[in-house]
Amino acid sequence: MTASAAAPHEVECQRHIWIPMPDGVRLAARLWRPAGLDRPVPAIVEYIPYRKSDGMAARDARVHPFFAAHGYACLRIDIRGSGDSEGLLADEYTAQEQADALVALEWIAAQPWCDGRIGMMGISWGGFNALQVAALRPPQLKAILTVGSTDDRYADDVHYMGGCPLSANLTWSQTFFADLSRPPDPDVVGEGWREAWLERADKAALFIAEWTRHPLRDAYWRQGSVGEDYSRIEVPVLAVGGWADSYSNAVPRLVSGLPGMRWGLIGPWGHDYPHLAVPGPAIDFLGEALRWWDRWLKGVDTGIESEPLLRVWLQDELPADPAHEQRPGRWVGFDVWPSPDVAVQPLYLGTAGLEPIPPPSATLTHLSPLDIGTGAGEWCAYGVAADQPTDQREDDGRSLCFDTLPLQQDVAVIGPPVLHLELAVDRPRAIVAVRLNDVAPDGTSSRVSYGLLNLNHIEGHDRFTALQPGRCYSVAIALNDVAHRFKAGHRLRVALSTSYWPTVWPAPEAATLSLFTGASRLDLPVWQPGTGSRLLPDMDPPVLPPPEPRTLLRAGSFRREVSRELVSGLSRTHVRLDYGEERIEPSGMVIGRINDETYEIAAGDPLSARIETGWTMTLARGDWSVRTESHACMSGDAASFHISARLDLFEGDVLAKTRTWDISIPREGTCNHDAANSVAHPEEQNA
Repeated sequence: MTASAAAPHEVECQRHIWIPMPDGVRLAARLWRPAGLDRPVPAIVEYIPYRKSDGMAARDARVHPFFAAHGYACLRIDIRGSGDSEGLLADEYTAQEQADALVALEWIAAQPWCDGRIGMMGISWGGFNALQVAALRPPQLKAILTVGSTDDRYADDVHYMGGCPLSANLTWSQTFFADLSRPPDPDVVGEGWREAWLERADKAALFIAEWTRHPLRDAYWRQGSVGEDYSRIEVPVLAVGGWADSYSNAVPRLVSGLPGMRWGLIGPWGHDYPHLAVPGPAIDFLGEALRWWDRWLKGVDTGIESEPLLRVWLQDELPADPAHEQRPGRWVGFDVWPSPDVAVQPLYLGTAGLEPIPPPSATLTHLSPLDIGTGAGEWCAYGVAADQPTDQREDDGRSLCFDTLPLQQDVAVIGPPVLHLELAVDRPRAIVAVRLNDVAPDGTSSRVSYGLLNLNHIEGHDRFTALQPGRCYSVAIALNDVAHRFKAGHRLRVALSTSYWPTVWPAPEAATLSLFTGASRLDLPVWQPGTGSRLLPDMDPPVLPPPEPRTLLRAGSFRREVSRELVSGLSRTHVRLDYGEERIEPSGMVIGRINDETYEIAAGDPLSARIETGWTMTLARGDWSVRTESHACMSGDAASFHISARLDLFEGDVLAKTRTWDISIPREGTCNHDAANSVAHPEEQNA
């Protein structure tokens, strides 16, 4: 692989253009093009709701001008109802969003600076809708590059994991909600900015409410999940993920499931583009992407088709650290996936630990403390703070653990470990969490992978099944895909728990698990080089375009605190992320963001679980300034989740608008849950 080539063109930027929709709404976009070029060129589109004028301007400057300098027209489009675009945004990944994308692609292809060939790319939301739009087969779309996304909105997004409701379902919803609460840029939209701002607030949807109303894998989640029918995607797909990200599982599925041209790449990265991501090593992602676009949008033979079908970073063990900046390892390439060079090695759960042959049958019981999981880090690591898992020894000490003997030789695990359990519980509702850890000779325990299962989904994630206390059930828990080398002298550990807070909401009852050894086992995907796989040379280091000029006005900070009140047993986790304040010099816009999250749970009382999250966001330029303050709280009883929220808009120091919400949503398995999903919800209130 070669580093990014020298740019052949100067770049001109139109900071704002309008793309008209059939209903009169206009989408706002920024356009970078090669300067002085007298012929049309292919276009590359990133289509997200994260504010082209300020929110993502810094990252955009380190992506799109690079491609423009190499002969592409690059557009960053704000989705309807976000940033500077008109209209209203009602939810994630809607049919309206996808319909708008089709219109936008048709409009772009018809412009004199575009030759009619378009690619879509993006990380997270932009990666999602690149897949979703590709499944609609617009004739202008010739290839996509999807990073940190998923083909299954229920199984592998921020809402549910193994059918368990994630706490990130609330915190992400409020991050997104707070982001949308900011107004469009007055310098772009003119005097109508205030009317648009107030209308957005007046009609804002509390996203967490809708997501909580769908605890099962129903039609709501199937919309936009391209894994429902891979055959719909015919264009070439490059799928990229990172092991520190929460969206890496989709890459092997896409590689094995898509019928056409597709390649997969998984590095050590968090949730960011691989030339910017932490932990490293970062790679020359822009050069890699340029090879991709030149092949499929310009017809140049760049050698991309000779690359292995799937390339993964096989990570070496490191002592647990929530802020790893680098992960040592090596690249491995696979010509086919699943690979015949990956063989399942069973390890059986027994009273002596993880054993290579089935041990005698025995019954082990366990009830975890509810606050187990404080070492989990964030559900999705962005690498902007200490958000990766910490040393697992405290959580391990309160789990049901099974260890191997010290390994006699290195063991490379590539793929999804699967834990098969024979179990019973003493309550009709329960969850199980499982961690696969790497235990060093000094006792340090590092989380390698983990999985969750809502046991009430034992017949499938599309239905609720009440458990029969004492009945033996057979379950399989797929852990997140992984590529990890366990060193000789280290031990593998399986750690089971009946709670995993604050990553996931606890079941409404504290259930004791009875585990039956003998038949219970871990299927470990062990890799050995063969005819279908091989070690690869290191990829080139990143070539970083210059950042957009900015002036730091106030430094940011990060703090994560865990405390326990020993008398009451109340456990509290508090996270504060202050992004600081800075001025974007090309536009003069001053931006600031501060987020606070608090997670509480009392010993022995799963119904005490409570999350509060709040955002303060500021925008200012000259004498103009606005501030939005949003707050949400979620708790629950045996029958329902309870959500309260508030949004305050300030123009200068004057309160311009307030909205409040107070909502109760039945938990799955309650008798009125289906009815609640079929009627309007008048409990959402305006103040």
